[in-house]
Amino acid sequence: MLRIILQRLLTAVPVLFLVVTVTFILIRLAPGGPFDAERAVPAQVLENLNRRYHLDDPIHVQFGNYVFHLLQGDFGPSFKYPSRTVTEVIAAGLPVTLELSLYALLVAVLIGITSGIVASLKPNTPQDYIPMSLAMIGICLPSFVLGPLLILGFGIGLEWLPVSGWGGVAGR
Repeated sequence: MLRIILQRLLTAVPVLFLVVTVTFILIRLAPGGPFDAERAVPAQVLENLNRRYHLDDPIHVQFGNYVFHLLQGDFGPSFKYPSRTVTEVIAAGLPVTLELSLYALLVAVLIGITSGIVASLKPNTPQDYIPMSLAMIGICLPSFVLGPLLILGFGIGLEWLPVSGWGGVAGR
């Protein structure tokens, strides 16, 4: 088992490196830059910003710095929230994300075990095919389709869950 885990971890290293490399290249190929959306700034200010964030360095130096900082867990400054780093923005949302993930896991396990038990009681009958078909639909539908459908059903139709924000379950 340890050998398999180590093998998977060693396989993950080149995959992660490839993802980091492709991400870096795609960001650099995109038109514009991080300061283009702001109001027009004088050329000297833009030059100073590029120097400050090392955007004027050669591309291989930028890539080396990018990888070096990623390995340290430093994702750089946030361009949307100038007084914060990307790591701080991620850390601020992490508790809610973990809580939501735990709820999703609990619901998935509860529904999955219940449907599996119901389906196993009478194999090759509608009692077996209906839950398994629903499970396959849930697996095959992309989350960007299934998510709005669930919001429509449970949030708007039944009014059991909040449609937006982080509220509680409806008082039932």
